[in-house]
Amino acid sequence: MASPSPVTQGMPRKAASAAWIGSALEYYDFFIYGTAAALVFNKVFFPASSPATGTLLALATFGVGYLARPVGAFVLGHVGDRLGRKKVLVFTLVLMGATTFLVGCLPTYASVGVLAPVLLVILRLLQGLSAAGEQAGANSMSLEHAPSHRRGYYTSFTLSGTQAGQILATAVFLPIAALPQDQLLTWGWRIPFWCSAAVVVVGFVIRRKIDETPVFEQNRSDVAKLPVAVLFRTHWKDVLRVVVAATIASVSTIFTVYALSYAVNTIGLDRGPILWVGVLANVVALLAIPFLAGLSDRVGRKPVFIAGCLACAALIFPYLWSISDGSYPLIFTVGILLFGVAYSAVNGVWPSFYGEMFSAKVRLSGMAIGTQIGFAIAGFAPSVVAAIGSGKDDWLGVAVFTAAVCLLSAAAALTARETHDVPTEDLGTDGQNPGQPRRKNTNAASSAAAGSASTPARSGTSRT
Repeated sequence: MASPSPVTQGMPRKAASAAWIGSALEYYDFFIYGTAAALVFNKVFFPASSPATGTLLALATFGVGYLARPVGAFVLGHVGDRLGRKKVLVFTLVLMGATTFLVGCLPTYASVGVLAPVLLVILRLLQGLSAAGEQAGANSMSLEHAPSHRRGYYTSFTLSGTQAGQILATAVFLPIAALPQDQLLTWGWRIPFWCSAAVVVVGFVIRRKIDETPVFEQNRSDVAKLPVAVLFRTHWKDVLRVVVAATIASVSTIFTVYALSYAVNTIGLDRGPILWVGVLANVVALLAIPFLAGLSDRVGRKPVFIAGCLACAALIFPYLWSISDGSYPLIFTVGILLFGVAYSAVNGVWPSFYGEMFSAKVRLSGMAIGTQIGFAIAGFAPSVVAAIGSGKDDWLGVAVFTAAVCLLSAAAALTARETHDVPTEDLGTDGQNPGQPRRKNTNAASSAAAGSASTPARSGTSRT
């Protein structure tokens, strides 16, 4: 057994803060693309198509970013497990900021013809490569710096940052969406993409200051030459389990992309109020995610994750029906419950739940490959359901599809080991030694003492 890795004073808080800020900046870039794809790109890059086909093609370019993620996961997972988590985090931030800025500089279809959507797809692929290593790297960094008994709480800051990025992306589009149509389609939509220039500078400075994790440093002399080979030899079942569980991200893509397009382009609702649903739901999520993640430190990862999946499966029906009915009070109420609360149970827990399935030697590769394949499937969910039907009364088929994905994710989680009580240095040992009994987290008290000075100030909403 490896000796317990020390919790460096102050570093859990710094790692969680860096994960939060970096993910917020990175996913601001990623989500403004989704908003633009739902509202603008069908007219700017695919005007030669019929309105329905143009919308389908625009949503497909959103999915292309997810298609690139598995490739990036293999490459960046290898780098992170071989050279360290920190290098991956710096690289992904720079790549995402640069490619997003360039999207805002693209010529339109009216200017250069088919070259415009081709360039758009290439840049979206690079965005996907960047996002593939971002969350897995940030989650590995925060998990390995955290005290053993509070891994759920600390790793949840990566996803809180993602929600903050989504808030920023939607909020930036609120005044942009209010512009006259001709201004929106010429220069207005470019502004959110140009703002990403700040991502490169701010994110680079923040992440350069974080130390490499104690677990990685402790095993630096024993890193695998080919982590992916070790991963699939010792943890292939866990990779498959994460792939299936991670398709729960379809709830996010249906909510943020399909539902927005359905409400505005099919039902004819105002853009502003629908964008505000996303903003308010994500504000609620900022409070719910650390609270629910902290709850998983007490009762276990599986109960919280599975409850979130089942709640999403139930709430997707009234949410899409309320959009079809045009009832703004119901849209706001159910939308906030669905995405702000139910989906937060999944979002708050999966960073620790998935990461704890793997040993430190292959953790970044395992998380990156498993999640990004699942996310790639989820990324095409808006395109799949748009193909199912784009009429006013087609919401029921979309809801059934989404609910089925939620139930499948819950079933995958049900087959997993419960790991919230396993010491950090022992994580993943079940995958390498199937007959070895799992030990309880007997060093929680010492971890608490070591991490007490570094615990972030907690509000009543995130106390664990």
